[in-house]
Amino acid sequence: MSERSSAAAPPPCRFAHYFVICGLDTGTGLEPDELAALHQWLEADRQGRDPDTATTGENFKQSPLKRTFKSKVLAHFPENVEWNPFDQDAVNMLCMPKGLSFRTQADQCEPQFHSFIITKEDGSRTYGFVHTFYEEVTNRQICSAMQTLYQMHNADNASADPPSSSSSSSMDSLASSLDEADSPTSPSSLPCRTAGYDSSRDTLYVSKALCLITPMPFMHACRNFLSQLHSAITAATPPPLPLESYIHNILYEVPLPSPGRSLKFHGAYRPIICQRPRLGELPLADFPLGEAFSMLGVENLVQVFTCIMLEMQILLYSQDYQRLMVVAEGITTLLFPFQWQHVYVPILPASLLHFLDAPVPYLMGLQSKDGTDRSKLELPQEANLCFVDIDNRYIELPEDFPQFPNKTQFIQELSDVLRQYGVSPNGGRSPQSPSGPRVSPSVTTYTSGQEPKVSDLRELEDDGRNGNLQGDKLDVLELLQGNATLERLQALAKRTGVTVARVDALRATVKGQGAAGLGKRTAAEDEELRNATLSVQLREVFANRFTTMFADYEAFVIQSAPDLESWLTNREQMHNFDKASFLSDQPEPYLPFLSHFIETQMFATFIDNKIMSQWEEKEPLLSVFDARVDKARLYNVRAPNLRSSTYQRSSILKESAQSIEQRLMKIDHTAIHPHLLDMKIGQGKYEQGFFPKLQADVLNNGPTNNKFSHRTVASQRKKDRSRQQTDHLNLYNDLKEYMQEARTLGKNLRQPKLSDLSPAVIAQTNWKFVEGLLKECRMKTKRMLVEKMGREAVELGHGEANITGLEENTLIASLCDLLERIWSHGLQIKQGKSALWSHLLHYQAREEKLLHQAESPGSHVPDRRKFDSSAGLPVLGVSLIHDMRHIQSMSEIKTDVGRARALIRLSLEKKLLSQHLKQLLCRQALTKKLYKRYAFLRCEEEKEQFLFHLLSLNAVDYFCFTSVFTTIMIPYRVVIIPIKKLSNAMTTSNPWVCVSGELGDSGIMQTPKNVLEMTFDSAFRPHVHISAMFKCQNLGKLTTVQLGHDNAGLLAKWLVDCVMVRNEITGHTYRFPCGRWLGKGVDDGSLERVLIGELLLPGGEEDSGRGWGTPPLQSSPSQTRRISITSQSGRGQKPTCPQIQEAVGEAVNNICKHFHKPEKERGSLTVLLCGESGLVAALEQFFHHGFKSARLFQRSVFVWDFVEKAVVHMESVSQMEDGQETVEPVRVTCQSLCRYVNAINSTPRNIGKDGKFQLLVCLGARDHLLPQWLPPLVECPVILRMYEDSSMLRDRTTVNSFIGVLETLNDFPITLEASLVKSISL
Repeated sequence: MSERSSAAAPPPCRFAHYFVICGLDTGTGLEPDELAALHQWLEADRQGRDPDTATTGENFKQSPLKRTFKSKVLAHFPENVEWNPFDQDAVNMLCMPKGLSFRTQADQCEPQFHSFIITKEDGSRTYGFVHTFYEEVTNRQICSAMQTLYQMHNADNASADPPSSSSSSSMDSLASSLDEADSPTSPSSLPCRTAGYDSSRDTLYVSKALCLITPMPFMHACRNFLSQLHSAITAATPPPLPLESYIHNILYEVPLPSPGRSLKFHGAYRPIICQRPRLGELPLADFPLGEAFSMLGVENLVQVFTCIMLEMQILLYSQDYQRLMVVAEGITTLLFPFQWQHVYVPILPASLLHFLDAPVPYLMGLQSKDGTDRSKLELPQEANLCFVDIDNRYIELPEDFPQFPNKTQFIQELSDVLRQYGVSPNGGRSPQSPSGPRVSPSVTTYTSGQEPKVSDLRELEDDGRNGNLQGDKLDVLELLQGNATLERLQALAKRTGVTVARVDALRATVKGQGAAGLGKRTAAEDEELRNATLSVQLREVFANRFTTMFADYEAFVIQSAPDLESWLTNREQMHNFDKASFLSDQPEPYLPFLSHFIETQMFATFIDNKIMSQWEEKEPLLSVFDARVDKARLYNVRAPNLRSSTYQRSSILKESAQSIEQRLMKIDHTAIHPHLLDMKIGQGKYEQGFFPKLQADVLNNGPTNNKFSHRTVASQRKKDRSRQQTDHLNLYNDLKEYMQEARTLGKNLRQPKLSDLSPAVIAQTNWKFVEGLLKECRMKTKRMLVEKMGREAVELGHGEANITGLEENTLIASLCDLLERIWSHGLQIKQGKSALWSHLLHYQAREEKLLHQAESPGSHVPDRRKFDSSAGLPVLGVSLIHDMRHIQSMSEIKTDVGRARALIRLSLEKKLLSQHLKQLLCRQALTKKLYKRYAFLRCEEEKEQFLFHLLSLNAVDYFCFTSVFTTIMIPYRVVIIPIKKLSNAMTTSNPWVCVSGELGDSGIMQTPKNVLEMTFDSAFRPHVHISAMFKCQNLGKLTTVQLGHDNAGLLAKWLVDCVMVRNEITGHTYRFPCGRWLGKGVDDGSLERVLIGELLLPGGEEDSGRGWGTPPLQSSPSQTRRISITSQSGRGQKPTCPQIQEAVGEAVNNICKHFHKPEKERGSLTVLLCGESGLVAALEQFFHHGFKSARLFQRSVFVWDFVEKAVVHMESVSQMEDGQETVEPVRVTCQSLCRYVNAINSTPRNIGKDGKFQLLVCLGARDHLLPQWLPPLVECPVILRMYEDSSMLRDRTTVNSFIGVLETLNDFPITLEASLVKSISL
């Protein structure tokens, strides 16, 4: 609880915490930047040498003016702030990310501005704003040292050839591409560089940085203040007051604006205005969001925003530090009400380049070198990377990237807002190029020789501008304007000719001052107002989208814990959000995005904050969002049907802009003016162009007698009380830490530790990454296992389903991302964007080379699946190389990332993922060659645990490959197995098959005639079968097989046991039981049968745990042959009336459940109709009950015989009653039954009598006619001859109950497979 309480405690109300000066320490001289030593250590580690013995040296081949030197914090005031301790190394590194840089008079020395963020472990942020300028170097030792470096550089170049080296390390190539990022880019400076530096003729300049560190992001105000401070030292005359006065003022006497208020304070020459939103408004965001849209374009920015929402790895790339910061801060402010939970480094210092190797989601900014080609920039991992080249408005997106909901309308609304402010939605370069000045046009800068105007100095003492009056005058005016009685009296006085002089004069004064204030508004103030209103309107558009999409999120929050302690204890085991129900309640177009987003850490944290708000104070962003949701419900009550994707535009854009405009136009508070301090005379003497040494004694201590100090003390007391509460709650620290680990794996890595960059710290950081990856793997596999087993338990009749196919696919995609990040960690040799596929290619090349050389061919025999050989299927080998070749042969997959994900899905479906990856990693020599020693894959214990977690996924069945790659060509093997008698196996006819699945059918394929194959089982018993191979587009899960022959030859009768079909890529084998004759004059005379399949499980429990699994997903007949009700062998076991009623009810109930599932989760309806427990089998039992079994002339009698006789009777009766009056519905029903039966009889297919009855039931169910057909059949006189008195068909009560059950099917649109209704013309 300590972190949360500390973060929630109100910070002291000072506007700025520190003022910092960074630059060259003349006492220590020129020191090489730490980056060189760090790179040398990493390179030695990569090459296998001892990093600790690597020598450190300078690169004399590089021009000294292009090198970076170590900068230092020259001064910071105050020494320390209790609530925000000063981190000297971090501030120094972020103020000057590339270290010191030197220039001469021939180079561009324009000042630059950038900002940075330091994120603490508890998630709180501190903002830094840096103004960098170049100051002349007057120290002779420094100039002499630079001259010496140039002489050594020239000598080294003269004696050595130009370097040409290449490195296989992606990190090294990245570092080399950035070595000269700070070099001048102006063409005019190039000739001077070739001449070098000569102290006798050139003036040397060095960079120096002025920095303000603040608790809130008041970017414009800080930028303005620092710019005026710099102008004060470059002006020809000194500023009105010493610089200490202005710095002391902003550190101690300028407060933070109160929420909903504006503040004016004073810089060296002009007043500065800032404002803060009210508690109910969007939080403060002072970075110009319009610039981010202008730099990237609307569509690109929305795409990058979507990547951030899905917690991918985002790398920003630009020459300008401030551009990196503007884009990073701009996009993260659009996340409201969510917050980025992972590594956030908008400006990545050069010495932290190894953090790009982090296998966690991150948002980082990297400075580019002018003219660097993207293709030359090799990054450690790119499979899940969103690369954003800001300067060129170019982005690279990850594969399988879901689009933001209503993206087209969303972009249109954003474009409309931008056009109102004159910003092109397509984006464009900012007004200044990267090589130009970095100072904003909204800041007034005074160069040397330019004097500030007298009017500017007078404004320091003018407190009547911007609508401000002296207190008594303003009170009188507000009293008059707010009193209706006085206003009526004034109007009456005017009508009577009486003049109220004082009131009119007062109003004129106020009006004049207001007009003067408006008239004196500078272009900078207008630009700031424009940026602020544009930013808030753009943010409102984004906030409105989330308010619309998550308006009902509270209904799906699961709050099951009675108190905070029990919730923290069981956090990892608890489900806090009903994801499946939430997704089922959303519009279909939203699902691809939302199914991924609700799995992110930012959404989990948002829900956690919602649950914890019942015991603690509500998190501020959550409070604002809930208020907006409540308001939306109040003014726009949603319809009961929530499945609507209609786009709703934001309705409060003008209102939000007006709030900011009012605060900036009318100042609520003016801070104390800068004033003379009790300073020592003679120190800090003004010298144009040089920043003086400030008097620390007056800047390290603030005033003790103003009202603001009391405000700070009160705030500190409140914080102390909060700390006492924290100490009381420390009893639950362990529980809190456990919960934090479950909520986020990368939280401790949000901000890299900048104060220590030793190899030991880097190793410790990588060890944290390894632990985090292992923990994430454990959590993901556990989630996939529990959710999938819960789903399958539902199919067995237990509980409720809590996972959908969409959610399952999201979890598998998340597992693919995790594996890519694991294989990217510590990678030093890579080809392509996928680290996993790169490793696989190296493995494949090595294995094929060994196989070609025939080295130990028996040492690496692939495992074999142990199937019953009586199935007639050849053994399918289990090999990683074999599966890789399948993936490589799929022309539909174009990229390495796609191939890697396809292999993961295939391995998961085959239950070989853990085995394949273990086989890949068994080549330790290859792993050592590809990975650095700190990589996850080289940590033996963690690697074994990782493979064990993946092995647990074998306990459930996935079809994640078959269901995703629906257009690929797949080879299938079909085996027709006759009854185990050689005479029955032989046939002279031409057999054919047609395999059907959920995605289509193969079409009729002829199989070779009399091509018999013989196999032997374990007892050496021979088995004969017909086998054939065919290739067609993916059929999905197989459902039916049509089997038939042309009845040619003398041996045309064929007794078939079953048909086996195997997917040769996934290895899934389906068995289609038959057990009946195909031929004329035998059985029911069928030459063609439709068989229903069942998926076989891999045999052999000893197969490395692969015997785990769940019951079959599809049912099949339990008997090998459906025996006619009149046959002698079928007389014994007949179902009773209650059993038949239960069977019919269960069959209808299963069909109803089928249609209540999501459309993509329904599976095969054919199984529910024609399977063992299907509707056809249940109605056959109903019609067989009481059926007279007498054999007529040795010929079996079938139910279809009864149906045909009944139809003949109906047709004869219809002809006799043509001229008589009959009930029209009865006539129509009889006519429809006759038409369907005649159509079935006239079909060219030889499907037999049982097949015809099955077809009649299916067609009747499809066209909702089954309940109507039963009464005419029951009333037909034929029933008296063919059914006994005790039959269910002659019991009217029973028949009526069946009619009521069957009528429930009329509510559903039943669609039949093409294999069932082929050649039927109605």
